Amino acid sequence: MTSSLRFAISPSAAGPEPHELAYQAESVLTAHRMLHERTGPGAEFTGWLDLPRRHDPEEFRRIKEAAARIRSDSDALVVIGIGGSYLGARAAVDALGHAFHNLLPPERRGGPQIFYAGTDLSPRYLTELFEALEGKEVSVNVVSKSGTTTEPAIAFRLFRAYLERRYGKEGARRRIYATTDRARGALKHLADAEGYAQFVIPDDVGGRYSVLTAVGLLPIAAAGIDIDQLMAGAADAAAEYSEPDMERNPCYQYAAARHALYRRGLTTELLVTYEPALRATAEWWKQLFGESEGKDGKGIFPAAAAFTTDLHSMGQYVQDGRRILFETVVQVERPAVDIPLTGGDGADGLGFLEGQTLHRVNHMAFLGTRLAHTEGGVPNLTLTLPELTPYHYGQMLYFFQKACAISGYLLGVNPFDQPGVEAYKQNMYALLGKPGFEARRAELEARLRG
Repeated sequence: MTSSLRFAISPSAAGPEPHELAYQAESVLTAHRMLHERTGPGAEFTGWLDLPRRHDPEEFRRIKEAAARIRSDSDALVVIGIGGSYLGARAAVDALGHAFHNLLPPERRGGPQIFYAGTDLSPRYLTELFEALEGKEVSVNVVSKSGTTTEPAIAFRLFRAYLERRYGKEGARRRIYATTDRARGALKHLADAEGYAQFVIPDDVGGRYSVLTAVGLLPIAAAGIDIDQLMAGAADAAAEYSEPDMERNPCYQYAAARHALYRRGLTTELLVTYEPALRATAEWWKQLFGESEGKDGKGIFPAAAAFTTDLHSMGQYVQDGRRILFETVVQVERPAVDIPLTGGDGADGLGFLEGQTLHRVNHMAFLGTRLAHTEGGVPNLTLTLPELTPYHYGQMLYFFQKACAISGYLLGVNPFDQPGVEAYKQNMYALLGKPGFEARRAELEARLRG
């Protein structure tokens, strides 16, 4: 089945022109070969490339069984992770679930309330999360390749103790689900020792590309979302976007358009959505491109905006500010529900909307904004989803992952590592007194005093 997503370029005076994409055809083909033949930098982390079509059916079955168990015995599921260990799951749950999922009565939710921890180091957040869980039956899905990343490791320490106090060690064991390395790491060793249910983060899939592994699939399934359809959409996208010819591959056209605009000096990409359900998707997208491209002094800065909301705050800058950005709009063609605008008496000055629908108003806002911004010198790229369903959402996830890999190779960087992420960690460990960091600690403390 062919992917039903549509990609379009609405150029402005700042480009991109058709010939700018055509000039990149050979470079895109080279990037395609590097990726598919596993000859490019980071090739050992390209397991996501074929994952939708070759995922482990036994692991997939166990994920669905665990999700059903969580839905049957838990009022709340706490997902503990940071970065790619939670962003993909949160993006899909927010996009495909009810906007007020956690506020619905249990019989309407179709699954537990979903909360997130280990995403920061705020004592207030965790204190208030524990307060929100009072009186609820709770399960935890801790997601970490190593088990030693500071934020989720601290959160899991606290939640493990919390569950053991409430349910005893045996009861806690049945409510903890560990998604971690297949064979090594602190969390793997603890999960083996305690007998937690375990799911695998594949060795050849990096965190920001892991949403279609157990990392994302277990929380998504626990929320009651159809992961069979999610994977089917991704599998169809993987088939279509394996086409090496850029003219027949919209995913590669997106990568080439981004690169052409970057070479023109447009160094910020603003991912725009007109659907509040996609705000968390924008956060997932920001990590995907930011960690993949931001290295060696290069990269497009990934930002995000929710229109029409942010047109009343950032719209002025986009329209008339510095010409350093372009927009990529994720547009949903058919809404799940719509509201007719009828019955007004005209006193509100909106009589001209009589008989139209709220989705049509939203769509006209999109068209009007695109025209204003392109005329003002801001190029627009648009990715259109027919509907916001698990199938089409799976297609979109794969579209962006594949485009990101190709974009990284066009830029001349390794799109699968993140060496810069370690710098803050090393400083934090030293300042906290971690053994082995004594010399660094003394140096940092002197710098802070100076």
